[in-house]
Amino acid sequence: MTAPTPPALPFRDPHLPFAKRVDDLMSRLTLDEKTAFLHQFAPAVERLGIAAFRTGQEALHGVAWMGPATVFPQAVGLGATWNDDLVRRVGEAVSKEVRAMRARDDRVGLNVWAPTVNLLRHPLWGRGEEGYSEDPKLTSAIATAYTRGLRGEHPTYWRTAPVLKHWLAHNNETDRDTCSSSVRPRVLNEYDLRAFRETVEAGAVAGVMPAYNLVNGRPNHVSPYLESHLRAWTEDDLLVCSDAGAPSNLVDSEHYFDTHEEATAAALRAGVDSFTDHGTDSSKILARVRGALDQGLLTEADVDAAVRRQLSVRFRLGEFDPEHDPHADTAAFDTPEHRELAREAAEQAVVLLKNDGVLPLADGTRVAVVGLLADECKLDWYSGTLIHRSTPLEGLYERFGAERVSFAEGVDRVRLRTSAGTFLHVPPSDDSPDEARGAEGALDPALLAGRTDLPPLTTDAEGTELALVDWGEGVLTLRAPDGRYLSVAEDGCLRASADQPGGWVVQETFRLEPHGNGHLLRHLGTGRHVQVAADGVKVAASDAPAGDETPEVFELVVTERGEDAVTRAASDADVVVVVAGNDPHINGRETEDRTTLRLPAHQERLLRAARAANPATVLALVSAYPYAVDAEVLPAVLWTAHGGQSAGTALARVLAGDVSPAGRLPQTWYADDADLPDLLDYDVIGSRQTYLYFEGTPLFPFGHGLSYASFAYADLVARTGDGKVSVSFTVTNTGSVTADEVVQLYARAEDPSVPRPRRELLAHRRLTLAPGGTADVSFELPCSALAFWDVAHGRWRLEPGPYALLVGASSEDVRLSATVTLDGEPATPRPVRERGLEAAGFDEQSGTEIVDRAKAAGDAVTPVAGRTGELLFRGCDFGTGVTGVTVTVAGGEGTVEIALDGGPAAVLSRPAPGSGPYDYTELDAPLTAEGVHDLRIRLRGSLRLAHVGFSG
Repeated sequence: MTAPTPPALPFRDPHLPFAKRVDDLMSRLTLDEKTAFLHQFAPAVERLGIAAFRTGQEALHGVAWMGPATVFPQAVGLGATWNDDLVRRVGEAVSKEVRAMRARDDRVGLNVWAPTVNLLRHPLWGRGEEGYSEDPKLTSAIATAYTRGLRGEHPTYWRTAPVLKHWLAHNNETDRDTCSSSVRPRVLNEYDLRAFRETVEAGAVAGVMPAYNLVNGRPNHVSPYLESHLRAWTEDDLLVCSDAGAPSNLVDSEHYFDTHEEATAAALRAGVDSFTDHGTDSSKILARVRGALDQGLLTEADVDAAVRRQLSVRFRLGEFDPEHDPHADTAAFDTPEHRELAREAAEQAVVLLKNDGVLPLADGTRVAVVGLLADECKLDWYSGTLIHRSTPLEGLYERFGAERVSFAEGVDRVRLRTSAGTFLHVPPSDDSPDEARGAEGALDPALLAGRTDLPPLTTDAEGTELALVDWGEGVLTLRAPDGRYLSVAEDGCLRASADQPGGWVVQETFRLEPHGNGHLLRHLGTGRHVQVAADGVKVAASDAPAGDETPEVFELVVTERGEDAVTRAASDADVVVVVAGNDPHINGRETEDRTTLRLPAHQERLLRAARAANPATVLALVSAYPYAVDAEVLPAVLWTAHGGQSAGTALARVLAGDVSPAGRLPQTWYADDADLPDLLDYDVIGSRQTYLYFEGTPLFPFGHGLSYASFAYADLVARTGDGKVSVSFTVTNTGSVTADEVVQLYARAEDPSVPRPRRELLAHRRLTLAPGGTADVSFELPCSALAFWDVAHGRWRLEPGPYALLVGASSEDVRLSATVTLDGEPATPRPVRERGLEAAGFDEQSGTEIVDRAKAAGDAVTPVAGRTGELLFRGCDFGTGVTGVTVTVAGGEGTVEIALDGGPAAVLSRPAPGSGPYDYTELDAPLTAEGVHDLRIRLRGSLRLAHVGFSG
């Protein structure tokens, strides 16, 4: 007789709810097995038939780091489309390619680390290319669309599991793992949390990744906001994955904890579920977890909570139900539909900033395309490897014909003469062109090594002419005639070996340093000077004593200036297109912020030369960031982010008028560096940042973008009722071509009691209209969309009164407006007699920063070093009267001065420091007050103020 088939274990039963299946599986795992799941690379549990699993597959604008894939425009370019549906379709295509690639390579993960929802608060942030917008509403709309595409539409099983990056208030690369973002409660709730919240609440997010930085003195990886905010927004289990190396930073660079066991336990208890640390080696993290368990810093229940959340994601991905997973057989990869979508996205991302009529270009136009990016299709750190490639030059060749397009790159042609009178020489090589970085796929492309199979540079009497580009601040690349960049591999030899600059530490950048009558050539990747040795050209050895260095002194011999080549090409053309911008691996990238909005001097030279030779000069900026350019002297200016595989074709089609541009700026373009706040100033309200608060005149405003058509807005109707605001209007294409228009609805509180945005985006929609076509547009929003965070009571409040509703084509181009009056909750004073004042709950501040009251939770305020700090608390209700004040302080010496309505101050002094920043003491002083007053606190010294109480 045949033995009966044993019943399937409950966790394998697809008819049971996921929660019950997770419960069953958890009950079968040992503590060691559960602990092993806490590392990014979770091992298989063979006795239960559970496969290995890893968190983390980069997929910001296409599948990255795993070889060839469809490459879509950078995230900031997707943000510039202002097209939720398009971005959803891009997310869908990316997730399908993830599934297709995983079917042939199980290193490809289904837990995708995308999108990035950090707000583009500051245009000098090095990672601005990864975000969508400076505005939380637009960011959340685009992020929600992308995550919905990544997730898929099946009600039960997810195609991929998206993780949002990087929680929280992370907009600087400078000292990113040790600096603290001081974020006041209003900014926290109205700005930084908002983009995350609305995306999570939309229901297509599997988790978040904390950022490297600290917020209010506390590392994001031990943030109490993971529980008090993030997990309060949804009933879904959210998986929190650490950023790479961040768990170790808690001890090694931040020195926030004394031991790694303490740090790991604190992160796990705060809500981190998966530790990305030490690459594929899980031994260190697991040893720390076991140590924390042994020391009583963790319980098995803490481990269970994290593992449960990971398993919840794995069940949703269909791992345990392969026969029911609707995505298991997905094979869509580099399909015609994906190629068409990449082109469509690149076209929709192009923003026409200015046009005096030179565009679109007529058929038959003789075009000179010049500039350092004219024949480039640049990738960034989070790009896949190109299968298809289109540069602006190639796109214009295709559109206008090669015979009508001339080209000048504008590089400086140079030779480097040694002190011996010889020149640097690139030896010939029979090798085929270098494969693009990452073509073979790498879980960590930072580990890709430079090539050592090609001959090192030598010297000879004639030398090799090199193409020199100065990317700004003296950072140079040198390229050989065969197109390869000079690079340095692990053996220290200089070779022409790289297809493009790239890598975690770029090995293709140099600096010429004046020395005597010549220059030293410093290799920036190693920080060492270039030498000429008997066995070739190399950098000085890392272990060579400083005095033993014998750097070569070079004479730079220029054979052609880039502007001369540009002048020749521009002079014979009807129109010149100058393609300028950035290389995403140089001077503004992950680990490196920009220092200026200006174009690099080399590119400014080329632009001036083109204009001097031909006034009909169009500037096409291809960049990850805004620039401050002199647009007044140019007849037309366009901007697009690096547009992926179809960038050149898309730009050419827009220039030719085959497509009317309709991209819109997702962030303010400032006119000058002087308009910018300090990079580390996160108080967007107090320092008047972004279009929400900026009071100056921008170069181009948020939401700006022109068209080859024109549009008329009419018939605005605004109504309120049932807790909603309804707005309707019509838009008509009054031009002669079919075109898209992006309609934008803003609001402004007309009589606010606290500083409110000058205008704030409420909704947007991208429409396609034929000539003469009219669209009826309507938006309905809850009145709560107009609320603000009331620091007096620690909650959202809709203020009663008039609100302006502004409809138009940008934040400044308002076509229609109406005013509605809303019922709300009137302001009430702070009940300070009963509750006192939390120091971080101020209305206004200057010269202070928020720090951690304790390592687990809470805020305090301290003066910025060397300054006197001031805090203002409006409308403090002392009731029938108080006679004393008590301040709770810690840290160093200092004084707290408390005054009412500008009157005399009560002074409380801390003469000697305590034993630590978290050792609080109370200081008392007499203070007489009754009724409602504004209260001002002045802080001096290095103390921390946590709370102010009143008695009597």
